[in-house]
Amino acid sequence: MTILSEALLGMGTNIGDKIQNIENAVKALSLVPGIEVLEKSNYYETIPFGVPDKQENYINCCLRISTVNSAKVLLGVCLGIEAAMGRVRKHKFCSRIIDIDVLAYDDEIIDSKELVVPHPRIKERAFVMVPLNEVCENQKFGVLDFSVAFKNIDKSGVKLINRI
Repeated sequence: MTILSEALLGMGTNIGDKIQNIENAVKALSLVPGIEVLEKSNYYETIPFGVPDKQENYINCCLRISTVNSAKVLLGVCLGIEAAMGRVRKHKFCSRIIDIDVLAYDDEIIDSKELVVPHPRIKERAFVMVPLNEVCENQKFGVLDFSVAFKNIDKSGVKLINRI
C-alpha cells in the first residue's frame, strides 16, 4: 500500500518571463510520478527581500501537493527541476529563474543539514504567507500554524498580479 503525504511548496522567480517560469515548474512537478498538485495560489509580485544586490521584483506562489515521496526525495525533485530550468547559485539570495522550497511536509518536523521543515522563516516572510494563506485552511498545516504571524505581518508589499 502506497502512503500519500501532503506538502506545501513555495515558488519564486525574478528572471525572464516570471509567470511562465512558475508555470513551467508547476508542470514539471505535475509530470513527476507520485506527485499531484492539489492547489495553487494566485501569483504575487514582491520586492526583493534581504538581497545583497539590485534585483528585479519577484513573482511568488505556493502549492499544496500530494506525494508518495519522502520529504528528502521531494527536496531532490525540487532541486532537480531548479537545475533543469537553469538555476545558477552564485551566492545566497541571488536572482533566480526559479526557487522551489519545501515549506512543510505532513505534520513532520525535520531538522537536517539538507532540509528543515517547517521552513524556519515562513513567519518572517509576507511573500510566503500571503500565497500560503490561499492553500492552507485557517493558516494551519500539520504542525505549522502561521495564523498569529499572518495577522501581524506587514502585507503591503505583496501585490496580487494575476488571478488564476
